[in-house]
Amino acid sequence: MELIDRFKYLMKLNNLTASAFADQIGVQRSSVSHILSGRNKPSLEFIQKVLTKYPKVSADWLIAGSTSTVKEELPNEIREKRKTNPSPTQSNGKQVEKVVVFYTDNTFEEIIKQ
Repeated sequence: MELIDRFKYLMKLNNLTASAFADQIGVQRSSVSHILSGRNKPSLEFIQKVLTKYPKVSADWLIAGSTSTVKEELPNEIREKRKTNPSPTQSNGKQVEKVVVFYTDNTFEEIIKQ
């Protein structure tokens, strides 16, 4: 299923015409028409507006056609673990003094803690 087909599928699921879909996501009707006809590709802003209007739609599905249509909810066990604060770890007293970054053009930069 191509990106255009996923937009059409989303419109069909919500019983929307192209103009109603454009009005809902807040873009010009001609933009939707041009995308659905294949004349233009959707911009990042267009995709963001679709995902904002339909928060349950998976970005992975909309953009790449992978995963399922609807965002997967995290299992309760994972959700609870995300809420907990990490426990402090023992420190051996060492601290970072400086970091050296080497670039592909054979230059480098030293970042020194002040």
